[in-house]
Amino acid sequence: MHEPASRVPFVGLTGGLGAGKSTALEALASLGAATLSTDAVVHELLGSSPVRDALVDRFGTSVAPDGVVDRGAVATQAFGNEEERKWLEGLLWPLVGERVAEFRASVKDVPAAVVEVPLLFESGMEQGFDHTIAIVADEAVRAERAGARGHEAVEERAGRQLSQEEKSQRADFSVRNDGSVDELKAELAEILESIGSG
Repeated sequence: MHEPASRVPFVGLTGGLGAGKSTALEALASLGAATLSTDAVVHELLGSSPVRDALVDRFGTSVAPDGVVDRGAVATQAFGNEEERKWLEGLLWPLVGERVAEFRASVKDVPAAVVEVPLLFESGMEQGFDHTIAIVADEAVRAERAGARGHEAVEERAGRQLSQEEKSQRADFSVRNDGSVDELKAELAEILESIGSG
């Protein structure tokens, strides 16, 4: 299929827990990129009736007290058990994929369309993007950030992810996020320019 010359570059953004992916996504948005967070999409999906009902059928009412999905309870149920994790991913990932496809189709006249995907390489989704960016940060900084946000099942989640080094090596661009937001933004601006002129 012939691609139009004005096609918007499609970029996958990833990084380890606490590396600052959300900050990078906000910085890219402020630089004019269209952005989407798959974590935000999952959050939205967990609030939908079909997904909530499927979770209650699978895990029981404890994951949705008062009819509202408790993400921490779902994480506890799913991330410590391989079979349950695969079931959850089988439920959510196709729905997330649909939302990402809709987002990509709707974007026009921006420097790039950027999707934050924490498990970009682990899920094999990198093939769908024109470029990939990995956000990396010092381990102590990451641990502090992840702990401050009160992530449930941090060990299990981190254990499912590739190391920062692997993500960094596999990505087209690797950006350190140990400094200021301005420094991060400056580096991302250079990447956007490079992608746009490529």
